[in-house]
Amino acid sequence: MAHSFPYFHFYSQSTIIFGLKGGAEGRMIYANYHTHTMRCNHAQGTEDEYVEAAIASGMKILGFSDHTPYFALPREHYSGFRMKPEQAEDYFNSVLRVRDKYKDKITIYAGVEAEFYPKYFGDLLDNFRRFPIQYMILGQHFLDNEIGSTYAYTRTTDEVLLEKFVKQMIRAIDTGAFSYVAHPDLMEFDGDEKIYAKHYRKLCEHCLEKDMALELNLLGLGGGRHYPNEKFFKIVGEMGNKVIIGCDAHSPAMLSPGKTLDRAMDMADKFKLNLIDTIELKDPKKIYFEEE
Repeated sequence: MAHSFPYFHFYSQSTIIFGLKGGAEGRMIYANYHTHTMRCNHAQGTEDEYVEAAIASGMKILGFSDHTPYFALPREHYSGFRMKPEQAEDYFNSVLRVRDKYKDKITIYAGVEAEFYPKYFGDLLDNFRRFPIQYMILGQHFLDNEIGSTYAYTRTTDEVLLEKFVKQMIRAIDTGAFSYVAHPDLMEFDGDEKIYAKHYRKLCEHCLEKDMALELNLLGLGGGRHYPNEKFFKIVGEMGNKVIIGCDAHSPAMLSPGKTLDRAMDMADKFKLNLIDTIELKDPKKIYFEEE
């Protein structure tokens, strides 16, 4: 059974009129590790179009990290926002093809954006040993193991949900499989700000301890979403966490973020964020995990 969620709507050219063009002259992103493909069912554009857009914008590194297939999820449960297991081989082959084609112009990496689902994570890692994957970024879109659980892109005043969201990301980081945390403030907690700060501060503390970067997400910023949240990045700035800008590109045009990048830099200045240009990629093929 396929499911549809408001976070994963289709990104056509008309959906990027919120300010991704223009911007201060000379501002550019050196590396973007958060790039999707059409296989996730809510993005558009070919791999070549993404690479050419990245080159045109001045990027030196482009990482493809489409929504991972989860090989062990029951076949009757098809998420609808991720590539299918049978598409994985073509995905990696396509990324390797553009990596070779454009190797003199840009460095390209092959990765995925993945949730941490304890029941299925060991199987996911085992399956990826068959593919030339180079990194994973953590995008925790659901709690628990997804099926029958809470969609993380939700508005809530329930502290239990926020605590579960943060704890699940901390457990994911502890696996050693992830290279950074994408949209860490995805859950919109509208309750007591002290509760908000208590739990998200725990996440920031753990990321500091593990030297794990947090993403300032341009899709959320340009799309007028609740993230990147100033409350969250105030904590990040106070604690000195490493921050990487991620385009979360669902169309080639989103690799030229323009005015949205200006807004991100303004946020970085406001909260004195510790911005970094690149990350050290962690090889998930070296990680083994016992499922629960």
